[in-house]
Amino acid sequence: MALVLAAILGLATATPAMADAGPGRCTGSFVNPITDICWSCLFPISIGGLDIWPSSRPDPDNPDLPVCLCGLRPGIAMGFWEPVRLADVSMKPWCFVNLGGMKLDPGFDIGFRSISGPSAVGGASQYYSSWHVHWYAYPLIYWMEIVADFLCLESGSIDILYISEIDPLWQDSELTAIINPEAVLFANPLALAACAADCVASTAKLPIDEMFWCAGCQGSMYPMNGNVSASIGHVQASRLVLSRFAYKLHRELVSWGTMGSKGLCGKYLMPVMRKQQYRFQATNPNPATSGRYACPPIGASTTFQSAGQVIPAIGEDMGYLVWRKRNCCAL
Repeated sequence: MALVLAAILGLATATPAMADAGPGRCTGSFVNPITDICWSCLFPISIGGLDIWPSSRPDPDNPDLPVCLCGLRPGIAMGFWEPVRLADVSMKPWCFVNLGGMKLDPGFDIGFRSISGPSAVGGASQYYSSWHVHWYAYPLIYWMEIVADFLCLESGSIDILYISEIDPLWQDSELTAIINPEAVLFANPLALAACAADCVASTAKLPIDEMFWCAGCQGSMYPMNGNVSASIGHVQASRLVLSRFAYKLHRELVSWGTMGSKGLCGKYLMPVMRKQQYRFQATNPNPATSGRYACPPIGASTTFQSAGQVIPAIGEDMGYLVWRKRNCCAL
Protein backbone atom coordinates (compact mmCIF):
# COMPACT_ATOMS: atom_id res chain seq x y z
CA MET A 1 0.00 0.00 0.00
CA ALA A 2 2.98 2.31 0.33
CA LEU A 3 3.23 2.14 -3.46
CA VAL A 4 -0.43 3.14 -3.70
CA LEU A 5 0.20 6.19 -1.51
CA ALA A 6 3.23 7.14 -3.59
CA ALA A 7 1.23 6.76 -6.79
CA ILE A 8 -1.56 8.97 -5.46
CA LEU A 9 0.88 11.67 -4.39
CA GLY A 10 2.57 11.40 -7.77
CA LEU A 11 -0.70 11.83 -9.63
CA ALA A 12 -1.56 14.85 -7.53
CA THR A 13 1.73 16.59 -8.28
CA ALA A 14 2.10 15.52 -11.90
CA THR A 15 -1.46 16.29 -13.01
CA PRO A 16 -2.92 19.13 -10.95
CA ALA A 17 -5.99 19.27 -13.20
CA MET A 18 -7.15 16.04 -11.60
CA ALA A 19 -7.85 17.93 -8.39
CA ASP A 20 -10.92 19.39 -10.08
CA ALA A 21 -12.04 16.18 -11.77
CA GLY A 22 -15.47 14.75 -11.08
CA PRO A 23 -18.40 16.34 -9.25
CA GLY A 24 -17.79 18.84 -6.46
CA ARG A 25 -14.67 20.52 -5.16
CA CYS A 26 -12.60 18.62 -2.62
CA THR A 27 -11.34 20.58 0.39
CA GLY A 28 -9.05 19.71 3.24
CA SER A 29 -5.58 20.12 4.68
CA PHE A 30 -2.69 17.96 5.81
CA VAL A 31 -2.83 17.05 9.48
CA ASN A 32 -0.12 18.76 11.53
CA PRO A 33 1.13 16.01 13.87
CA ILE A 34 1.90 18.57 16.57
CA THR A 35 -0.77 21.26 16.58
CA ASP A 36 -3.74 19.34 15.13
CA ILE A 37 -3.66 16.51 17.68
CA CYS A 38 -5.60 16.43 20.93
CA TRP A 39 -2.75 15.15 23.08
CA SER A 40 -4.94 14.96 26.17
CA CYS A 41 -6.84 12.17 24.39
CA LEU A 42 -3.89 9.87 25.23
CA PHE A 43 -5.16 9.69 28.79
CA PRO A 44 -5.98 8.12 31.14
CA ILE A 45 -3.02 5.76 31.42
CA SER A 46 -3.51 2.90 33.83
CA ILE A 47 -1.69 0.01 35.46
CA GLY A 48 -4.22 -2.65 36.28
CA GLY A 49 -7.30 -0.94 37.65
CA LEU A 50 -5.37 2.12 38.88
CA ASP A 51 -5.09 5.30 36.81
CA ILE A 52 -1.49 6.46 37.11
CA TRP A 53 -2.23 9.41 34.81
CA PRO A 54 -5.92 10.21 35.34
CA SER A 55 -8.17 12.08 32.97
CA SER A 56 -11.69 13.45 32.95
CA ARG A 57 -12.37 11.57 29.71
CA PRO A 58 -14.39 8.36 30.09
CA ASP A 59 -12.41 5.14 29.99
CA PRO A 60 -13.64 1.54 29.73
CA ASP A 61 -12.84 -0.96 32.47
CA ASN A 62 -9.25 -2.17 32.69
CA PRO A 63 -7.99 -5.50 34.07
CA ASP A 64 -7.99 -5.41 37.87
CA LEU A 65 -4.57 -6.93 38.52
CA PRO A 66 -1.44 -4.83 37.85
CA VAL A 67 0.57 -7.89 36.78
CA CYS A 68 -0.09 -10.23 33.88
CA LEU A 69 1.33 -13.34 32.27
CA CYS A 70 1.56 -14.11 28.55
CA GLY A 71 2.77 -17.67 28.25
CA LEU A 72 5.87 -17.72 30.43
CA ARG A 73 6.49 -13.99 30.12
CA PRO A 74 5.36 -11.84 33.06
CA GLY A 75 4.57 -8.17 32.62
CA ILE A 76 2.64 -5.13 33.78
CA ALA A 77 -0.97 -4.69 32.68
CA MET A 78 -0.95 -1.29 30.95
CA GLY A 79 -3.95 0.58 29.60
CA PHE A 80 -3.75 3.63 27.34
CA TRP A 81 -5.18 5.29 24.22
CA GLU A 82 -3.19 5.67 21.00
CA PRO A 83 -3.89 7.38 17.66
CA VAL A 84 -3.73 4.63 15.04
CA ARG A 85 -5.84 5.64 12.02
CA LEU A 86 -6.84 8.66 9.95
CA ALA A 87 -10.11 8.73 8.03
CA ASP A 88 -11.51 10.87 5.23
CA VAL A 89 -15.31 11.04 5.20
CA SER A 90 -16.73 12.88 2.20
CA MET A 91 -19.75 12.87 -0.09
CA LYS A 92 -17.35 13.48 -3.00
CA PRO A 93 -15.74 10.35 -4.45
CA TRP A 94 -11.94 10.18 -4.54
CA CYS A 95 -11.62 13.17 -2.22
CA PHE A 96 -8.60 12.75 0.05
CA VAL A 97 -9.38 15.27 2.77
CA ASN A 98 -6.43 14.60 5.08
CA LEU A 99 -3.98 14.66 2.15
CA GLY A 100 -4.54 18.34 1.54
CA GLY A 101 -7.91 18.08 -0.18
CA MET A 102 -6.65 16.19 -3.23
CA LYS A 103 -9.30 14.92 -5.61
CA LEU A 104 -8.25 12.33 -8.15
CA ASP A 105 -9.63 10.85 -11.33
CA PRO A 106 -8.55 7.19 -11.23
CA GLY A 107 -9.05 6.84 -14.97
CA PHE A 108 -11.89 4.35 -14.73
CA ASP A 109 -15.58 4.70 -13.97
CA ILE A 110 -15.84 3.49 -10.40
CA GLY A 111 -17.13 5.30 -7.36
CA PHE A 112 -18.26 8.24 -9.49
CA ARG A 113 -21.95 8.24 -8.86
CA SER A 114 -23.60 11.60 -8.32
CA ILE A 115 -23.01 13.41 -5.05
CA SER A 116 -25.95 12.74 -2.78
CA GLY A 117 -26.60 15.07 0.12
CA PRO A 118 -29.68 16.22 2.03
CA SER A 119 -32.17 18.05 -0.16
CA ALA A 120 -33.89 21.31 0.73
CA VAL A 121 -36.90 20.55 -1.44
CA GLY A 122 -38.39 17.91 0.84
CA GLY A 123 -39.61 14.49 -0.13
CA ALA A 124 -37.87 11.15 0.27
CA SER A 125 -34.39 12.61 -0.29
CA GLN A 126 -34.69 15.38 2.28
CA TYR A 127 -32.58 13.60 4.89
CA TYR A 128 -30.61 11.21 2.67
CA SER A 129 -26.86 11.41 2.10
CA SER A 130 -24.18 9.12 0.72
CA TRP A 131 -20.54 9.13 1.84
CA HIS A 132 -17.16 7.62 1.00
CA VAL A 133 -14.39 6.75 3.46
CA HIS A 134 -10.62 6.47 3.10
CA TRP A 135 -8.77 4.70 5.91
CA TYR A 136 -5.09 5.42 6.64
CA ALA A 137 -2.58 3.77 8.93
CA TYR A 138 -1.39 6.55 11.23
CA PRO A 139 0.68 5.19 14.17
CA LEU A 140 1.57 8.68 15.33
CA ILE A 141 3.24 7.86 18.64
CA TYR A 142 5.45 5.20 17.05
CA TRP A 143 6.82 7.16 14.12
CA MET A 144 7.29 10.34 16.15
CA GLU A 145 9.27 8.21 18.65
CA ILE A 146 7.51 9.84 21.57
CA VAL A 147 7.87 6.57 23.47
CA ALA A 148 10.84 4.37 22.64
CA ASP A 149 11.04 0.58 22.91
CA PHE A 150 7.40 0.06 23.86
CA LEU A 151 6.22 -3.15 22.22
CA CYS A 152 2.55 -2.37 22.88
CA LEU A 153 2.46 0.47 20.34
CA GLU A 154 1.08 0.12 16.82
CA SER A 155 4.10 0.21 14.50
CA GLY A 156 4.54 1.17 10.85
CA SER A 157 4.25 4.37 8.85
CA ILE A 158 1.45 6.40 7.29
CA ASP A 159 -0.23 4.42 4.53
CA ILE A 160 -3.58 4.08 2.75
CA LEU A 161 -5.31 0.90 3.89
CA TYR A 162 -8.83 1.08 2.46
CA ILE A 163 -10.65 3.07 -0.23
CA SER A 164 -14.42 2.64 -0.20
CA GLU A 165 -14.87 3.67 -3.85
CA ILE A 166 -13.59 0.29 -5.02
CA ASP A 167 -15.66 -1.70 -2.52
CA PRO A 168 -18.90 -3.00 -4.13
CA LEU A 169 -20.43 -3.60 -0.69
CA TRP A 170 -20.08 0.05 0.30
CA GLN A 171 -22.53 1.65 -2.11
CA ASP A 172 -25.21 -1.01 -2.41
CA SER A 173 -27.30 -1.79 0.67
CA GLU A 174 -28.50 -5.09 -0.80
CA LEU A 175 -24.94 -6.31 -1.28
CA THR A 176 -24.06 -5.05 2.20
CA ALA A 177 -26.54 -7.58 3.60
CA ILE A 178 -23.91 -10.24 2.84
CA ILE A 179 -21.85 -9.07 5.82
CA ASN A 180 -24.71 -7.85 8.04
CA PRO A 181 -27.64 -10.25 7.54
CA GLU A 182 -28.78 -9.59 11.12
CA ALA A 183 -29.80 -6.06 10.07
CA VAL A 184 -33.33 -7.30 9.33
CA LEU A 185 -33.80 -8.08 13.04
CA PHE A 186 -33.20 -4.46 14.03
CA ALA A 187 -35.06 -2.71 11.21
CA ASN A 188 -38.06 -1.89 13.38
CA PRO A 189 -39.22 1.06 15.50
CA LEU A 190 -38.63 -0.69 18.84
CA ALA A 191 -34.98 -1.47 18.10
CA LEU A 192 -34.36 2.07 16.90
CA ALA A 193 -36.16 3.61 19.89
CA ALA A 194 -33.94 1.59 22.22
CA CYS A 195 -30.95 3.47 20.79
CA ALA A 196 -32.03 6.48 22.85
CA ALA A 197 -30.50 4.76 25.88
CA ASP A 198 -27.23 4.31 23.99
CA CYS A 199 -27.35 7.99 23.00
CA VAL A 200 -27.62 9.08 26.63
CA ALA A 201 -24.92 6.66 27.79
CA SER A 202 -22.50 7.67 25.01
CA THR A 203 -22.94 11.36 25.72
CA ALA A 204 -22.68 11.03 29.50
CA LYS A 205 -19.86 8.49 29.59
CA LEU A 206 -19.44 5.48 27.28
CA PRO A 207 -21.63 3.67 24.72
CA ILE A 208 -23.42 0.45 25.62
CA ASP A 209 -21.53 -2.34 23.86
CA GLU A 210 -24.43 -4.76 24.26
CA MET A 211 -26.51 -2.49 22.00
CA PHE A 212 -24.26 -3.23 19.04
CA TRP A 213 -26.90 -2.22 16.47
CA CYS A 214 -26.91 1.37 17.76
CA ALA A 215 -24.54 4.23 17.00
CA GLY A 216 -25.91 6.26 19.89
CA CYS A 217 -27.25 9.68 18.96
CA GLN A 218 -26.15 9.25 15.33
CA GLY A 219 -28.59 6.47 14.45
CA SER A 220 -28.34 2.81 13.46
CA MET A 221 -25.17 0.86 12.67
CA TYR A 222 -27.01 -0.82 9.80
CA PRO A 223 -26.50 -1.02 6.91
CA MET A 224 -22.70 -1.09 7.16
CA ASN A 225 -22.17 1.31 4.28
CA GLY A 226 -22.15 5.01 3.44
CA ASN A 227 -25.88 5.42 2.80
CA VAL A 228 -27.44 7.55 5.55
CA SER A 229 -31.23 7.79 5.49
CA ALA A 230 -31.45 10.19 8.45
CA SER A 231 -28.80 12.83 7.80
CA ILE A 232 -29.19 15.75 10.20
CA GLY A 233 -25.91 17.47 9.38
CA HIS A 234 -22.39 16.84 8.17
CA VAL A 235 -20.97 16.15 11.62
CA GLN A 236 -23.70 13.71 12.64
CA ALA A 237 -23.78 11.89 9.30
CA SER A 238 -20.00 11.67 8.88
CA ARG A 239 -19.53 10.30 12.40
CA LEU A 240 -22.26 7.74 11.78
CA VAL A 241 -20.60 6.63 8.54
CA LEU A 242 -17.20 6.39 10.25
CA SER A 243 -18.72 4.28 13.04
CA ARG A 244 -20.30 1.97 10.46
CA PHE A 245 -17.02 1.72 8.59
CA ALA A 246 -15.12 0.76 11.74
CA TYR A 247 -17.78 -1.88 12.47
CA LYS A 248 -17.55 -3.13 8.88
CA LEU A 249 -13.79 -3.66 9.22
CA HIS A 250 -14.35 -5.67 12.39
CA ARG A 251 -17.03 -7.75 10.70
CA GLU A 252 -14.66 -8.46 7.80
CA LEU A 253 -11.94 -9.42 10.35
CA VAL A 254 -9.70 -6.62 9.12
CA SER A 255 -9.74 -4.80 12.48
CA TRP A 256 -9.35 -6.75 15.71
CA GLY A 257 -9.94 -6.18 19.40
CA THR A 258 -7.24 -4.57 21.54
CA MET A 259 -9.02 -3.74 24.81
CA GLY A 260 -9.79 -5.61 28.01
CA SER A 261 -8.19 -8.68 29.55
CA LYS A 262 -8.38 -10.56 26.24
CA GLY A 263 -6.12 -7.96 24.63
CA LEU A 264 -3.28 -8.15 27.14
CA CYS A 265 -1.29 -10.71 25.17
CA GLY A 266 -2.23 -9.58 21.67
CA LYS A 267 -5.06 -8.63 19.36
CA TYR A 268 -8.08 -10.90 19.12
CA LEU A 269 -11.03 -11.42 16.78
CA MET A 270 -13.92 -9.03 17.40
CA PRO A 271 -16.55 -9.52 14.66
CA VAL A 272 -19.07 -7.62 16.79
CA MET A 273 -17.28 -4.36 17.47
CA ARG A 274 -17.09 -3.01 20.99
CA LYS A 275 -17.86 0.67 20.57
CA GLN A 276 -15.99 1.59 23.74
CA GLN A 277 -12.71 0.75 21.99
CA TYR A 278 -12.74 3.93 19.87
CA ARG A 279 -12.70 7.70 20.09
CA PHE A 280 -13.01 9.97 17.03
CA GLN A 281 -11.26 13.34 16.91
CA ALA A 282 -12.05 15.83 14.14
CA THR A 283 -9.03 16.92 12.06
CA ASN A 284 -10.79 18.61 9.11
CA PRO A 285 -12.06 21.18 8.38
CA ASN A 286 -11.29 22.42 11.92
CA PRO A 287 -9.15 20.28 14.24
CA ALA A 288 -10.66 19.64 17.67
CA THR A 289 -7.65 19.76 19.97
CA SER A 290 -9.06 20.46 23.42
CA GLY A 291 -12.18 20.27 25.51
CA ARG A 292 -14.50 17.58 26.80
CA TYR A 293 -15.81 16.71 23.33
CA ALA A 294 -12.53 16.86 21.38
CA CYS A 295 -12.46 13.07 21.03
CA PRO A 296 -15.87 11.72 22.08
CA PRO A 297 -16.76 8.03 21.97
CA ILE A 298 -18.90 6.50 19.25
CA GLY A 299 -22.50 7.67 19.51
CA ALA A 300 -21.99 10.78 21.63
CA SER A 301 -24.25 13.72 20.84
CA THR A 302 -22.90 16.10 18.21
CA THR A 303 -24.74 19.08 19.71
CA PHE A 304 -21.53 20.28 21.35
CA GLN A 305 -19.30 19.38 18.39
CA SER A 306 -21.13 20.76 15.36
CA ALA A 307 -20.51 24.48 15.89
CA GLY A 308 -17.73 25.68 13.61
CA GLN A 309 -17.06 22.20 12.23
CA VAL A 310 -18.63 22.78 8.81
CA ILE A 311 -17.88 25.73 6.54
CA PRO A 312 -20.31 26.00 3.60
CA ALA A 313 -18.69 25.36 0.20
CA ILE A 314 -15.09 25.48 1.45
CA GLY A 315 -15.22 23.11 4.42
CA GLU A 316 -17.79 20.35 3.92
CA ASP A 317 -15.38 17.40 3.72
CA MET A 318 -14.65 15.77 7.05
CA GLY A 319 -11.46 14.26 8.43
CA TYR A 320 -11.00 12.30 11.65
CA LEU A 321 -8.23 10.85 13.79
CA VAL A 322 -9.16 7.48 15.27
CA TRP A 323 -7.99 6.77 18.82
CA ARG A 324 -8.02 3.15 19.97
CA LYS A 325 -8.02 1.74 23.49
CA ARG A 326 -5.12 -0.62 24.14
CA ASN A 327 -4.61 -2.99 27.03
CA CYS A 328 -1.24 -4.67 26.93
CA CYS A 329 1.01 -6.86 29.05
CA ALA A 330 4.14 -4.69 28.89
CA LEU A 331 7.61 -5.85 29.83
